[in-house]
Amino acid sequence: MRQINTLENCHNVNDFRSLAKKRLPFPIFDYIDGAADDEVTRRRNTAAYESCDLIPNVLAGVETIDMTTTVMGKKIAMPLFLSPTALQRLFHWQGERGVARAAEKFGTFFGISSLATVSIEEIGESISTPKMFQLYVHKDKGLNKSMVERCKAAKFDAITLTVDTIVGGNRERCLRSGFTSPPKITPASFLSYATKPAWALNYLFRENFELSNLKDHVAEGTNVALSVADYFSTMLDQSLDWTMAEEIRKDWGGEFCLKGIMSVEDAKRAVDIGATAIMVSNHGGRQLDGSRAPFDQLAEICDAVGDRIDVICDGGITRGSHVLKALSVGAKACSGGRLYLYALAAAGQAGVERTLGLLQAEIERDMKLMGVTSVHQLNRDNLRYRP
Repeated sequence: MRQINTLENCHNVNDFRSLAKKRLPFPIFDYIDGAADDEVTRRRNTAAYESCDLIPNVLAGVETIDMTTTVMGKKIAMPLFLSPTALQRLFHWQGERGVARAAEKFGTFFGISSLATVSIEEIGESISTPKMFQLYVHKDKGLNKSMVERCKAAKFDAITLTVDTIVGGNRERCLRSGFTSPPKITPASFLSYATKPAWALNYLFRENFELSNLKDHVAEGTNVALSVADYFSTMLDQSLDWTMAEEIRKDWGGEFCLKGIMSVEDAKRAVDIGATAIMVSNHGGRQLDGSRAPFDQLAEICDAVGDRIDVICDGGITRGSHVLKALSVGAKACSGGRLYLYALAAAGQAGVERTLGLLQAEIERDMKLMGVTSVHQLNRDNLRYRP
């Protein structure tokens, strides 16, 4: 097996995964890498793209390629962006700052989570490219309102309401490792932390770890160690429904996305409440194991609402060809989390920039090989499903 020891050895998402595994204590790597129950859905998310083949055309004059698309009211330089994810300074000390700067360099959307480790205000002040805030609805209504108002003041471009975390998924790798936020070192995990001194020194001697957008309202996650699954199950509002989602949309007043839509019925209801985008997503297989893959649901959702709302395919993407398949089905853009978290853990901002550069090059090369000069030319004539 080829050894992946440096950033220069990383040529795809799986290479970054290998390097991240070497550089992180195992409880933290398993938090990124793991999923719910038997992790069937996590594997299916990527395997789903193998259900169909691309059909290229030739002699199309593809010297100049246009990868730009408009999603959630913003033009981005390529049809792939970085989904909001939690706890990023646990994976590398640069955290959300490094991810944001990498997205800015490549002219694409990125997001920060309610469970981010830098503040809404800092990102709003320092980053010029399109940015979204992932809202988890807490039982503390004052906290929810505060986060929305802070996003308005910081001039965020979109709020993305996550709708598939009413309870935490059964993430058994985290149960075995005892992973919490902030981390607790247990007898079982001590050796893993001790043998990753670079990570440990950065965690101990750089700025204190915190959930910057929550710390003034809740101690859990910043000062009180809690697993992410327990945080979802105890801190989030399980009464969240369509009425509340519409109220949040009205209060925000801007581009509004629902993340975690998997059925045609819910996609239609998203249109009805005035959402401007949906992310077809199963939370990376981290919530309901046995759920379908986003790509498998994409065609019928695009057929039902694709002319009325931006449909984003989120999850399982590891190749530029996956992006082209999703766009051919009808998605406006694609997004992912692990595809950049492995790179962040492996090498910080430089890793995220390298993975974005590799994926951008794959998209451009594959478009030329497909005989299309614009992402908007892609359609279902470019696909054949396997029997």
